[in-house]
Amino acid sequence: MCLGIPGQIIEITNVNHKLAIVNIGGVKREVNIACIVDEQHPPEACVGDWVLVHVGFAMNRINKEEAAETLQLFQELATLQTGIST
Repeated sequence: MCLGIPGQIIEITNVNHKLAIVNIGGVKREVNIACIVDEQHPPEACVGDWVLVHVGFAMNRINKEEAAETLQLFQELATLQTGIST
C-alpha cells in the first residue's frame, strides 16, 4: 500500500523532463509529472491541477474537493496523534 499526498501543480520547471513544482500544504517540491501527461493533457496544461504525489511522482490527477477532503483527514490524524503523545 502506498500513500499519495495531495498537492497542486503551480509551475512547470522542465517540459522535456516533465518536471513541475507542486505545493503540498505550503511546502513546494519538484516532482515528475510523466504519469499524468499525454497528448490530450500536455505538461503546459497541468498548472493548477491537483495531483496525488508519491515518492516524487504525481501519480494521478484528482479534483479539488477530493484533495481538500484528504488534506482535512491528514489534519485530523495529526491532531489525534498530538493528543496521544502528550
